[in-house]
Amino acid sequence: MAVLLLLSCTEKRQERVVTPYGSVLDSVETSEGFDLHEIQHSGQMILATISGPQTYYDYHGKQLGTQYLLVQRLADKLGVGIRVEVCRDSLELCAKFAEGQVDIVAWPTPGNIEVSKDKPLLAAELEGWYKPEMIDEVRKEEKDLLTVQRVKRHVFSPMLDKKGGIISHYDKLFMQYSQPIRWDWRLMAAQCYQESTFDPKAVSFAGAKGLMQIMPGTADLLGLPRDKMYDPEQNIAAAAKYLGQLEGKLSDIKDRVERTNFILASYNGGIHHIRDAMALAQRDGKNPHRWRDVSEYVLKLATPKYYNDPIVKHGYMRGSETVDYVAKIRQRHQGYMGVKTPHLGFHPSQPRKADKRKNKYDI
Repeated sequence: MAVLLLLSCTEKRQERVVTPYGSVLDSVETSEGFDLHEIQHSGQMILATISGPQTYYDYHGKQLGTQYLLVQRLADKLGVGIRVEVCRDSLELCAKFAEGQVDIVAWPTPGNIEVSKDKPLLAAELEGWYKPEMIDEVRKEEKDLLTVQRVKRHVFSPMLDKKGGIISHYDKLFMQYSQPIRWDWRLMAAQCYQESTFDPKAVSFAGAKGLMQIMPGTADLLGLPRDKMYDPEQNIAAAAKYLGQLEGKLSDIKDRVERTNFILASYNGGIHHIRDAMALAQRDGKNPHRWRDVSEYVLKLATPKYYNDPIVKHGYMRGSETVDYVAKIRQRHQGYMGVKTPHLGFHPSQPRKADKRKNKYDI
């Protein structure tokens, strides 16, 4: 299977023009078309594609897909970035192509690379650059990213001192920062082990860093300086803040145990994909607020029948990893439940004697 790249044949390019009355899309006339030099001058190539494992998808903040990675190679050669326009289907792709809104349209199809005669410079660049073996190369690159090179980290024991009741070197931090969001600190510890195996220097291929594997863009939104992402306390504090934000966004799920499953799933797979799965479950008469029901649709978002469904807004998802992520954290949390919470002295309101009553927020 090869990739068909179609270059827009129109001599008009849609640009957003700012006026005193707001911004509008306008067609900018060019005497020679928006060819290679214009693309390089603008610093951006606009790609239209559809969601899918062979075309384009977002995975933990990393853009993947065979066709996308191929176009990324071309963009790197040209010294430009890529802006992706994800379309619902091939009809929308063709419309964007015909209207001159994009530079390249990409989807899997038999055949060779075809280019428009109206962009001779870019056509010549593509024809001289593309080799059929590139398809296998980018597929191998993607497979490597998703397997052995996914997270670089040291692997530590899931429990530092079982006899002494110590899960990790960071127990005090989990206890401190789990309190404002009313989480059991042992659940946060279980999540941390799943994310990084308690390695504060862990880094993923997508750029997620630290104990709780926070993406740089997420760190910016949480107020975590990028040069502090490996700092254990600041990383855990930012993760707790993010978990609290997800809790607010999922407040329609009233059962707290269930809501926590959805929070964990959203932390891993993205809340938009989880909302897509919830919408599918509700449409099919399942309970959209019960993880057992929704996890079935998280898995189904890896198949075209479901990620191409009109009710789905965010396309393809590698759902098996997310379902496994939630299950493993829950299983490890159960194993940690026997670890008691000692008095640590940094919360004035915390009782000095162990409170034997069940914490109503332990989940």
